[in-house]
Amino acid sequence: MTAIVRIDDEVIDTESFVRALKLAGQFESLVEQMVRDKLTVRAAKKQGLRISDEEIQERADQFRRVQGLHRAADMNHYLDALKIGLDDFEAFIVDGLYQDKMMASVCSDEAVREFFFLNSPRFDSVEISHMVLDADGKAREMIAVLQDEPELFAELAHEHSVADTRERGGVIGKVMRGALKPDIEAKVFNAAPGDLLGPFPSPDGAYFEIFAVNAKHPARLDEDTAAEVRRLLRDDWLMARAQEHVIEVL
Repeated sequence: MTAIVRIDDEVIDTESFVRALKLAGQFESLVEQMVRDKLTVRAAKKQGLRISDEEIQERADQFRRVQGLHRAADMNHYLDALKIGLDDFEAFIVDGLYQDKMMASVCSDEAVREFFFLNSPRFDSVEISHMVLDADGKAREMIAVLQDEPELFAELAHEHSVADTRERGGVIGKVMRGALKPDIEAKVFNAAPGDLLGPFPSPDGAYFEIFAVNAKHPARLDEDTAAEVRRLLRDDWLMARAQEHVIEVL
């Protein structure tokens, strides 16, 4: 095994390093990221995307500026310390450019608009508050009070809720579809502003949750929604590419 670092007479090698990553729960996410990067580069090359010498130089210069390496000698010392050759550094720069160009194509403004308009209900959002009670009777008592005086929701949540939102009067804020349990989500998104919902028991029956629907927002392609659409486009595209290859962790 290749040694990575030595502490007196103790050597940490690649096997120990990988084992530590696995036990720390970091190995799988790192491998997944590397696989995603490789799949993206392969797809970009297959599609015939081109990287110019000017783009490589610009990206390399940007890397050096970020690292504070203002002279060629500084860059050489940096790579020598990492034991990385210039060819490997250039391959790293080129792969990054391929990934950016491929994702720019997959998540183009046109692709974002098309996905949004085909799936717009998915991006509806609601503003909600909740309170979590530790007894069914107490939850039903809260519902009874709120039906007569809904304006007391924040005060009652602050006083009686056991959720960590109690300090802000039970306010959860704006949520999109997929943020709540499916059975609760269906009721919340079908409710009208001002509606009270619940109490909903937890699976073990230990807690009971009440929701207040404060506002509803039909889907709109704003900056936050566009970012979510790009994430979905990227994830769907990567999943499709993964199915085209045999991938196994050795």
